[in-house]
Order: sequence, then structure tokens, then C-alpha cells
Amino acid sequence: MTPPAAIEVTAVTDTQGVTLPDPLQANIKSNDIYGRRKKGAKNQWGVAAAADAKTFRHHKHDHKPSAKSWDHRLSKESASREGSSLKQAAKYLAKPGILSLGGGLPSSDYFPFESLEIKVPQIGHFSEQETKESGIVLHAGKHDLAEDKSIFDIATAFNYGQGRGSAQLLRWVTEHTEMVHSPRYSDWSCTLSIGSTSGLDIALRMFAERGDLILSEEYTFATAVETAAPMGVHVVGVPMDAEGLLPDALDNILSTWDPVARGARKPFLLYTVPTGQNPTGATQGAARRRGIYAVAQKHDLYILEDEPYYFLQMQPYTGPNAPDVPPPASHDEFLESLVPSLLSMDVDGRVMRLDSFSKVLAPGSRVGWVTASEQVIARYSKHADVSTQGPSGISQLVLFKLLDEHFGHEGYLDWLIHIRLEYTKRRGVILEACERYLPKEVVSWVPPMAGMFHWLRIDHRAHPSYPAQSITDIEDTLYLNIIEHNALMMKGSWFIPDKSVSPEALFLRATFCAASSENITEAIRRVGVAVRDSFGLAEGKGEAVVEKNGNGNGVH
Repeated sequence: MTPPAAIEVTAVTDTQGVTLPDPLQANIKSNDIYGRRKKGAKNQWGVAAAADAKTFRHHKHDHKPSAKSWDHRLSKESASREGSSLKQAAKYLAKPGILSLGGGLPSSDYFPFESLEIKVPQIGHFSEQETKESGIVLHAGKHDLAEDKSIFDIATAFNYGQGRGSAQLLRWVTEHTEMVHSPRYSDWSCTLSIGSTSGLDIALRMFAERGDLILSEEYTFATAVETAAPMGVHVVGVPMDAEGLLPDALDNILSTWDPVARGARKPFLLYTVPTGQNPTGATQGAARRRGIYAVAQKHDLYILEDEPYYFLQMQPYTGPNAPDVPPPASHDEFLESLVPSLLSMDVDGRVMRLDSFSKVLAPGSRVGWVTASEQVIARYSKHADVSTQGPSGISQLVLFKLLDEHFGHEGYLDWLIHIRLEYTKRRGVILEACERYLPKEVVSWVPPMAGMFHWLRIDHRAHPSYPAQSITDIEDTLYLNIIEHNALMMKGSWFIPDKSVSPEALFLRATFCAASSENITEAIRRVGVAVRDSFGLAEGKGEAVVEKNGNGNGVH
């Protein structure tokens, strides 16, 4: 399944002060990011320094339209938030010569940490073994800022900070966002988050009221549903096909909405995972995303674009035993191969994009970022300042050392290409195992083009106990039988947002992101045995049906 062609993505390079042992050709469009950075005073990097992403953008955006106002969509909770009065005083810490007896910031003299060292890969030599043998050790000292060794140090990072995060890492993610997505309206901004789940939690508090319904794919990320439920907010599933959420189905739900029959006002929030969707693995192509955005404009929806798998877009799948597709020859080619984001199409400021380092660096970092209009980011920050605060200073310092001082933007793209190729190999392993071991009589799938998940459709109609047994009962029996054969997959019904809706088809979700190739293959073999046993099929490897287009994943 070949990824759709992307719209043009304007990008820039970042090479200053970065060693590139084996980089791709450095022919990214536009000029050097590091060379374009504005030289700022040292106090802009200090403890709890206030930061605004707008100051870190390199291109002029004044010729673009301004975002719409979203006052009419803000919740009562969000509209009433005033933020932290104590944090508002931090802006004066940058005043030259000021002697502060104001903020309750502990002295770094009493931080029991003098230095921090992390060993990371050389750029272009990313394997674990290469890192062990020839990795580079990055050093962070306690007072590097005062000693002019770095703009970020232990004394700063380990102290209190702003809800928007450190200026140092906020600058990097703002540059990255501008390079990859280049939003089409003028007043966009970024803030750091403590991960996309937290970002979603705050977004729901900002926009939804108790009793509201929001929209999402008919099979969706279970944690998103579970985040919304205690707020009294529930999810309406929108039909899907192999390419994800269907714009026509979304439009039909909204156009025929009956508040009395539904027991709720017409939804205006859409939560979607456009790339490598969890659990189905579906990826919305460029035309599909434009169609969804057009429906959002028609019905004045606000879109929560959750994109943890955006950079796990894999090489095109060309079938079993086919030669590998050559990797991108340049950073330009890599960026242009990516499906354009909803953020990159947004002209109204109606998209809040949730990004995360969890799937491409480390989930335990608990660092992500949010991009939206300045109005929405300002509201978000008022929530964060009195709840989650900013991400861990330790994590921010480690990521700054890796991303800004070591990788740079080019090196990070090299890393993302490495991850892309690794996940492509893993996908090949699970697809080969499925074709070899799963019975074609009852199992089919669509090869995923992004993400971590493989969505298997099981033909429940072929089960000897159907229709006497329900789909749910057959699913339970199969799930337990798979466990009995010492393998584990997730039930598809767990991802249905409305638990009052009975499944119309039977699915299993597998992941190929962590297990070894040998264990992936063996697990699929065991699943195949369990399926044959549950369905009373003859033993044998068989060749499974691989659906490559249409509604093959069965999520209608």
C-alpha cells in the first residue's frame, strides 16, 4: 500500500556545531535554523523564565490569515481560569539587575546533583551495539549557563519552571513544527506538555461540558475514551474504512443530529488519530484529511489531532518476497513522503495537534508538545500552570542535550528515518508470519502503512457456534484460547467507544513494535493454531487473505 503523495513541505536545515559522521545529503529547503536563531540575553534562559513560541519562529507569517476566535467553544471551566498569579511574576526575572526575593525557588546549592552524563548514538550509527561501542557521551553541569558552557544546565532545569516548559526545549519544538508543518495561519503557537494523554485531558476540560458527546473513529484509543468518561463526556463512533474515518459518514451524523433523540447537543469536538491509528493501523491519506477538514469547516468542528505515530510512516508495502523500496535519499525526500498533517491544512486555527516523543524516543520521558492558535495555547497554559505544570526538568534537559546540542534538526531527521526503516522491517516480519501461519478461511487484514499495530479481521460467520453464540462470546472464547496457546493479542471490542454498542465484526489487535522477530513469528504461529482450534479447521499453514484496498479492515 503506497503512501499518498504529500503536499509540498517547506523545511530548513540545522548543521551548525553538529557532527554528522554519515548524514544524508544536507539539501533541505531554506536556510540553516541555527544560523537564523536570534541571539538573546542569558536571562531569557534562566530559572522559571517565561517563554513565547512566537519569538522562536524563523519565518514571517504576517501575510497569512489569523485564526478564528474560539470563545464560543470554550468550556465554563476554561473561560473562568485565570492561571497562576505567582507564575505571572516570573516575567520580571528577566529584568537586568533585578534582585528577587519574590518567587519560592529553592537554591540550586541544595540540589544534590553536580553533573549528568548520557551516552547517545553518533548520527548515522544508531544501532544499540554501535552506541555501546562508539556512542558519544553528553555532559550537563550544574552551572553551565553561568559559565557560558551551555544555555541549559542542572541549576535551571531542576528548579521550578513555567507550564509552557523551558524556553530551551520550547524553541526546538517550535522550530521543528515550523519546519515540518508550516501552519497556514499567522498566530499559531506551541507549548510543551507532559504527553498526549495529558494534552487530551486538558483539551477536554477546555472545550467539553458534562453531558457532551464528542466524535471519534468507531474503533478508537481506549485511554481517550476512559479519559473523557469521568468528565461525563462520551464518544460517538464514526464509521471507518481501510483509510480511516469517513468524511461522508461524519457529515451525515452531524447533518442529521437530533439533540432530543441523542440526549445531547450537537458535537463540535472531533478526536482523531490520523496516522497509524490505534487500534486499526489505518492512515488517512491527504485527500481523506482534506475531506475531514472540509466537514469540520462546514459544521464548525474543533479537531484534536493526536499524532504519536506520525513519524512511524513506513516504506511502501509492495507484497511478500518483493524487493525493498530504497530508503529516502535526502531529508527533502523523507519529509515530502509524509502524509500532510491536518495542522498543515488548517487555515482557521481549528486544529489542536498533540505531538509526543513517546513513540520515537522514549515514553518514560513524559514530554510532548501542543500546537494550536495563540488563543488556545494561552488557555491551555492557564490550565497547565495550576495542574500538570511543565514536563520534568530532568527529561527536558536530557532531550535538549540530545536534540538541540547533539542531533540538531538534521540529525533528528536521520534518527526518524532510521526508526522508519526499523519499523518497516518489523512490519515485514509480522506480515510474512501472518501469510504463513494464519488460515485464509477466516483471517484477513490490510498491511499497515504507519504505526505499531496490525488489525486482524476474523470471520465470525465461519465459527461453528455462530449465530447461536454472539460475536462477543466467540471473541471471548478465541481470546482465551489464544492465551491458552501462550500468545496474547487485544480484543477488538475493547476499542469500541460506546460500550452499549454490540460489535458487528470480530477483530484482534497485534503489535509488532517490541517483540523480537523470532517471537513475533512464533506468536503468530500460536495464534494460527488457536484460530484453527477455535473454528474447527484442519491443521496446516495455509495462506491468509491479504486485503490491499477497499473496506478490507472491515470497520464500516
